[in-house]
Amino acid sequence: MPGTRLTLGKIFRFWIPLASTWLMMAVEGPFLSAVIARLPEPKFNLAAYGVAFAFALFIESPVIMMMSAATALVGGRQAFFKLRNFAYGLSLGLTLIMVLLAIPPVFRLVGEGWIHLTPEVARRAHLAVVVLLPWPGAIGYRRFYQGILIRANLTRRVAYGTVIRLASMGSMALLLYALKVRPGVLVGAGALSTGVVMEALSSRWMVHGPLRAILHRNSREDSPEELTLGRIVRFYYPLALTSVLSLGVHPVVTFFLGQSRMALESLAAMPVVNALVFIFRSLGLSFQEVGIALMGDRWQGYRMLKRFAALLAAAVLLALGGIAFSPLGLLWYRHVAGLSSSMAQFALLPTRIMALLPALTVILSFQRAVLVCSRHTNPISGATLLEVLAILATLWLLVGLLNWIGIVAAATAFVCGRLLANLFLIQPVRRALRANR
Repeated sequence: MPGTRLTLGKIFRFWIPLASTWLMMAVEGPFLSAVIARLPEPKFNLAAYGVAFAFALFIESPVIMMMSAATALVGGRQAFFKLRNFAYGLSLGLTLIMVLLAIPPVFRLVGEGWIHLTPEVARRAHLAVVVLLPWPGAIGYRRFYQGILIRANLTRRVAYGTVIRLASMGSMALLLYALKVRPGVLVGAGALSTGVVMEALSSRWMVHGPLRAILHRNSREDSPEELTLGRIVRFYYPLALTSVLSLGVHPVVTFFLGQSRMALESLAAMPVVNALVFIFRSLGLSFQEVGIALMGDRWQGYRMLKRFAALLAAAVLLALGGIAFSPLGLLWYRHVAGLSSSMAQFALLPTRIMALLPALTVILSFQRAVLVCSRHTNPISGATLLEVLAILATLWLLVGLLNWIGIVAAATAFVCGRLLANLFLIQPVRRALRANR
């Protein structure tokens, strides 16, 4: 929004399509968990779904920040082709890694040998990984083109793509449910793969107009430096490392859950709890690209973006806290997520512990946006490394030494890690502001 004074209202109108996009994606988890929970052997299938999804998230993690990279870097024809080739190559490499994991002996080694999954859970998780093979490539492809849409101020089209994803995902889930596809984990994995492929194709179709304008514009109109592969790698490597570390911790958490007290219950409840918390975290995750796009070349948007972030953090804290600490929590887990009464009660304590996480996510997204705008991305990966180490240390202490219930230990570890990451980035953000304002 160049040339206009930034207000809270303008930020809200720019942000709300992206927020709705993330919210719609956040609905996937509760919806698919609820479907799986209503199929035979829900504990085994929910546990397998959580394991397979954790693997898929970890493998796709290096392309997660491609949306931020495209938003920040694609100013013209030369920059588009350089970053596109980089994105395609990265997506292909990650797909090959997914194929490697899907090879039965490899998956047995990882699932049963390293994580110590029971044979019932491991068999179902392997089937889900096979069905999720298109996942990393489709994610990388659509996030690259969605970044271009955001740069062109076409955030509504990003939301339209997510509507297509949800509609195709929901339709496939209901179809597989009606066809009585078994085991239930295949319903979740098949629906997820269908949704991301359809969203990737629709994003490429919707970017046609803005992309044509970019291809007729020289990149130097937007940036005095020619974008080279070396510059892309230096800019993107810390962002990719950040995603790898933050998402890569989930398979490790799964390992600790498998070794913990009440392991099967923790593995089954974790994806359901994560799904609810992610609904509110998504509002913060959507704010990172908003900050990058609206900060301004002279950082004139900083103060208003900071105020918006503070209001958003307070809102998500009150919203999730209101559910977790009221009868709405049991109502959600029992009647929406489809858990049994005992499992619904089991999920309440970790949800209350993680009530702070969405607010911390808003703050982290704003801090990252400041650092991306300053082209100083190294502290982002440093903060994530600290967060991961704190999560692992907390899990080792609470599960390995104090014998806590797995899911309670995991919830505590996630909050401690995120809080340390926020504190770590305070000084780098201040330095970036002094250097660029």
